[in-house]
Amino acid sequence: MTRGEAMTTTRARITGTGSYAPPKVLTNKDLEKMVETTDEWITTRSGIKQRRITVNEKTSEVAAKAARRALKAAGVLPREIDLVIVGTVTPDNVFPSTACFVQSILGVKSGVPAFDVSAACSGFLYAMDIADKYIKAGISKRALVVGVDIFSRIIDWKDRSTCVLFGDGAGAVVLKPSSGKKGILSSHIYSDGRLWQMLYTTESIPPNPFETKGKSNPECHPYVRMKGNETFKAAVRNMEEACLKVMKLNRLKPKDIGLLIPHQANIRIMNAIKDRLKLSDEQVFSDIEKYGNTSAASIPLALDEAVREKRIKAGDVVLFVSFGGGLTWASAAVRW
Repeated sequence: MTRGEAMTTTRARITGTGSYAPPKVLTNKDLEKMVETTDEWITTRSGIKQRRITVNEKTSEVAAKAARRALKAAGVLPREIDLVIVGTVTPDNVFPSTACFVQSILGVKSGVPAFDVSAACSGFLYAMDIADKYIKAGISKRALVVGVDIFSRIIDWKDRSTCVLFGDGAGAVVLKPSSGKKGILSSHIYSDGRLWQMLYTTESIPPNPFETKGKSNPECHPYVRMKGNETFKAAVRNMEEACLKVMKLNRLKPKDIGLLIPHQANIRIMNAIKDRLKLSDEQVFSDIEKYGNTSAASIPLALDEAVREKRIKAGDVVLFVSFGGGLTWASAAVRW
């Protein structure tokens, strides 16, 4: 036995999940009254029947509600958390970070690192990847990772190509170090900034008074803009490659996957990934019909639902994959 084989492997293990979806429901029938569309058109092209909309709640407040549920599930008190990472592109403020607000709301002790990750729909897996490395390095013992977005505030509700797709919500997990086979087997994050114009928002920070170019348009709003067909193709290609890489690295075959929890962007994308990976319907989790695309909240919200529905049992390998603006994409394999 080599020295490496004799050493105990430390993994970051998910010990608690939590989620929060705002109570206001916006159905496809509701959207028919707002924009030129139909329930059939939306359902056929996206798989979405309704989504949740935030009313009078900040991103940090939505995030904190999901976080409290994850902490309770993990049996961890806020004062025991030593790392807070929030994946979001709809923060309360440019600064402080949403993570700092969450730290304050929950009562996480002073001195704990808290910061945001901006990777759009890949934000949660980016944040979990970072927390995984903190734990493996021995720096963190109890990490709180949240994915949260309120896209209803950056959607052009007159643009039927985007307003039908997105919803609001939050999901969270608590990670602890664990020895043995259970935990995050590996996680991988990617980006290609050359393709940013496929999916982005239209607003930026206004120029200072000394600049003569790029003055902010007073009529410009931070609306989501997306090249639908190009984004669809890039999402399927990159998500498939990310899944295959993590499966190959961990010597996983399709039959070894207990559950695939993909980013809930579009049912056609999810079905394409399922077919390319040769997975059965039972191996793929979807809640897109109820929530739509909740961006960084998508995967942790779906994970919490899968846990509560008992779709995951001890020893299962759960595969995560996401794709978002940046362009960004990510994958991870977890042994439950």
